[in-house]
Amino acid sequence: MTKRTIMEMAREVNCMRITDYYTSGTVLAFSDDQLEAFAELVREDERNRTWTQQHWTDYERGIAAAEREECLNCYSPDDTATDWADKIKARGQA
Repeated sequence: MTKRTIMEMAREVNCMRITDYYTSGTVLAFSDDQLEAFAELVREDERNRTWTQQHWTDYERGIAAAEREECLNCYSPDDTATDWADKIKARGQA
């Protein structure tokens, strides 16, 4: 979800923008009803989001990269192929 999408949702429920004098930034202020309406818009957006093939490819690459990193963290110069197999099996059972 992009910042633009969030701001559009906030406008849709008529929330107020307030200047935060401590950070000189802008914050959004919601009443209870506005906050619930905003939360419903977010839930609806999540339900309607469609992942493209590129989303899935990036997701799978991220998982593979994390797995490689974990394997490197377990590496020991004295390990044999059997040691590696045992470590991989142990990770699968964790």
